[in-house]
Amino acid sequence: MNKLALRLTALSLAFTGAAQAQEEDAALAALTKPQSEISAGIGYWSNDRPRLGTYDGMNKQGAYGLIDAFVNKRDEATGTWIGIEGRNLGMEAMDLRFDWLRQGNFGTFLLYERTPRDEPYTVRTAVAGIGTPVQRVPSPSATPDQLGTIHLGTRRDAWTGGLAKHFGQGYEFRVTFKNEEKKGDRLWGRGGAAEFAAEPIDANTKQLEAVLSHTGEKFQVQGGYYGSWYTNAIKLVDTSLTTGANPFFLSQPLDNQAHQLFANGGYNFTQRTRGTFKVAYTRATQDEQIPVGPGVPTFAGAPTSLDGQLDTTLMQVGVTQRTTNEFSWLASLRRYESDEKTPQVRVVQTGTPAAPCPTCVDTTPLTIKTLSGKLEGTYRFGQGYAVTGGYDYSNQDRNVPVGDFTAGVDNQRYVPWRTEVEENTFRVELRRALSEMLNGRVALSHSKRDGSEYTRTNELQSDLINPIHISDRDRNKLKLMLDWMPMQALTLTFNVDYAQDDYEVSDSRPYALVDGQAAAYSIDAAYAINENWQLTAFYTRDQAEATQRGQRAASTGAGEAVKEAHLEDIGDTVGLGLRATLTAKVKAGLDFLYSKTVNKYPERITLIGPGSVFPVSGGVTGAPLPDITNKLLRVNLHAVYALAKNALVRFDYIYEQWKTDDWSWMFADGSPFTYGTTTDGTQVVQAPKQTANWLGVRYIYRFQ
Repeated sequence: MNKLALRLTALSLAFTGAAQAQEEDAALAALTKPQSEISAGIGYWSNDRPRLGTYDGMNKQGAYGLIDAFVNKRDEATGTWIGIEGRNLGMEAMDLRFDWLRQGNFGTFLLYERTPRDEPYTVRTAVAGIGTPVQRVPSPSATPDQLGTIHLGTRRDAWTGGLAKHFGQGYEFRVTFKNEEKKGDRLWGRGGAAEFAAEPIDANTKQLEAVLSHTGEKFQVQGGYYGSWYTNAIKLVDTSLTTGANPFFLSQPLDNQAHQLFANGGYNFTQRTRGTFKVAYTRATQDEQIPVGPGVPTFAGAPTSLDGQLDTTLMQVGVTQRTTNEFSWLASLRRYESDEKTPQVRVVQTGTPAAPCPTCVDTTPLTIKTLSGKLEGTYRFGQGYAVTGGYDYSNQDRNVPVGDFTAGVDNQRYVPWRTEVEENTFRVELRRALSEMLNGRVALSHSKRDGSEYTRTNELQSDLINPIHISDRDRNKLKLMLDWMPMQALTLTFNVDYAQDDYEVSDSRPYALVDGQAAAYSIDAAYAINENWQLTAFYTRDQAEATQRGQRAASTGAGEAVKEAHLEDIGDTVGLGLRATLTAKVKAGLDFLYSKTVNKYPERITLIGPGSVFPVSGGVTGAPLPDITNKLLRVNLHAVYALAKNALVRFDYIYEQWKTDDWSWMFADGSPFTYGTTTDGTQVVQAPKQTANWLGVRYIYRFQ
């Protein structure tokens, strides 16, 4: 942006007089001597806000310090810049960055970020040892008066540092390193009876990237290395009962690492023709000892280490050309291979294996090769009109995992599988630009996905599944965007996104997603009432629907219960903003936001006869689940008073209210859901209405 401003400034100076040149000199001075700002204040939340304060570190009632700093300094003699940027300093959610840059030569930075995540639900439990790898579930179940209240949450502390060096002749080297610690606890669970546990988190992630790049007149290229290392201090969690009976252990993610070599770039064959390429090779490994709790029986032939390895390869080439002033086109081809080289071994086996072996579990290393391509052309008509047509192709070659360790043992697939999945997409777009009053575009696309025959699973019921990610599907999409300026003071923007999916569901595979559609509509408006008053407003509506069929109960002689759910999510959001200059020293603003989301779960449960698949007339219909509605209202009033040219005072008042009728953690009679039947007794609750007020004041000082 600075380069663009300097170019525009130089161009305008060539055509303007002395007065205008002075204005441009002032603009250049502002670029070389940027403004700095430091602010400090205090704010107070009147109530707890567990839902809306999940990520900002202010979920509790009380006072919070407000300190921000944005400092930029430049040494005229050496062209050295020093920058310090701090947000929410001293709070739970904060970041602080330091930059040192010598223009055209060398630069470095150091960044610290702290990100909290406070669980919005309140947990009432008698489980002991939360926060440690040894937790004890009460047995018999705890009574309500024995439950204690806990609040779960996590915190990420991340340090990132980097440097960049320019060597001249278009060469540059840069390297960044990030170290992130994540600690805390989050909602978990154990057992088949929905018993509570809290996942203890104590993990570290390191990331390193080094890139060498060259930018020439015709050839631009960059290549380098990227690596990541994940270590987990807690490998196994003991969640046994207080009685010591039936030991129960839960495993945690194990240490792993990944290393990637990559290169990408482009070559300008002519002023109108350019080629691009991208290559990358990654190897991810996980070879740590598999933890097993004491007293837990294991299969004698199971490995003690996964010895996991996943190799991925990416190769991509592309070309773009402006054949004439009116016509341009592009083409690209991409090949991506994910090759898992983890040994295929048996990890669970009870008794003597037979065909099929429902009690056997094998690892299933997969190799998936994806070839995709794109061809697109654009023709520009007069008066700013242009039409674009395109074709996208994707083909997946997928191996079939088979366990063949003992003669007659069936494969270990519990979901149908396809060895090949192909998708073809055709799209067209018409747009108009460069109009003072009206700009817009409309785009249509049609995709068709199909593939090879399904392989059989080792269970009759699971073989009736039609997996959503590989099933035959037709998809149609529409996008519409329109910018309209009916008058100089008023600007309107309209957007429409609509998608319709239809899945091929057959009698042989009835348990599937049948169809779905998603739509998003929005309108934005900006109106300048006069030079002192400006108004903005927007409205958005998001709506997603899907019809899904699934099994309700096993087949019987009298028939089978089949569940059909017509799921629907609807969201409406309205926003309003007002900015006003009341006097030479006072500016004020108002922001209003209202959002409502509704999740619908209407279900039809139908009894069908033996051998039938889809519901027949005269079926038995069950009562649908109630809707879940969430509402958010937020009003923000602020005012800024200028004490002096470089000193301001800002006042903020916020009113927010969040409401829900979420029944996910409740029984039909409104009582809290209780974990377990004969053990545990934990309850998870939340306030259905959360209201809070914020009042803050801040002193702002600006300098150069």
